Amino acid sequence: MRLLPFFFFLPAFFFCRHAAEEPPILPPPTVPTPEKTDILALGDSYTKGQGVPWNQNFPHQLADSLRSRGRDVSGLHIVAQTGWRTDNLQTALAQNNQSSVLSDSVFSLVTLCIGVNNMYQNADFETFKQEYEALLQYALQRAGQRKDRVIVLSIPDWAYTPYGQGFANPALISQKIDQYNTAKRTITESYGVAFVNVTDISRQGLAMPDLVASDQLHPSAKQYTEWVRLLLMLLE
Repeated sequence: MRLLPFFFFLPAFFFCRHAAEEPPILPPPTVPTPEKTDILALGDSYTKGQGVPWNQNFPHQLADSLRSRGRDVSGLHIVAQTGWRTDNLQTALAQNNQSSVLSDSVFSLVTLCIGVNNMYQNADFETFKQEYEALLQYALQRAGQRKDRVIVLSIPDWAYTPYGQGFANPALISQKIDQYNTAKRTITESYGVAFVNVTDISRQGLAMPDLVASDQLHPSAKQYTEWVRLLLMLLE
């Protein structure tokens, strides 16, 4: 009779042991929702993509590349025109601020590429620096003061194009481009914003003619692809 409690205990023991060895039932894995990304691209002909199809300018190529990497690009807004100086861009932004898109919007990414027409039209250099800094401040404002969401692109060197080679002194063009880019880099980095050097790529334009658009002056879609490759390195 004293063995009965032991035998009654055994089935319960084996049942508990068997239950403990069964794998737990886990809920199905949650698929992360991709972050929505909206882009504001500010600039001149290099942002507009003069000389290439609209969907092949660098902002569109950047948006397409981000989508291919799983990013949900919800919007792309380009404020840029051929021939714009810094003051022209400021005027356009002041006018566009009245629109629903720019009035109070905060963007995931803001790019800024400006200055070549200040240089080309021999605008006052000190005034350029002041206006450029104001535009950089605007870009930061539109990015919600998130420095890592603003990217400044250097001015390409159009001396390395067939059009630039038609000038008496292409080397002087390059010197002035360097002067403007040095000022832009100094101001940009003082705000802790990334400055991307696309000038070196543009300086391959004579050795690699397919980097130049059919207008013999602006970057080709292939060159813009190389720009985007540099931008993606900052965004990955």
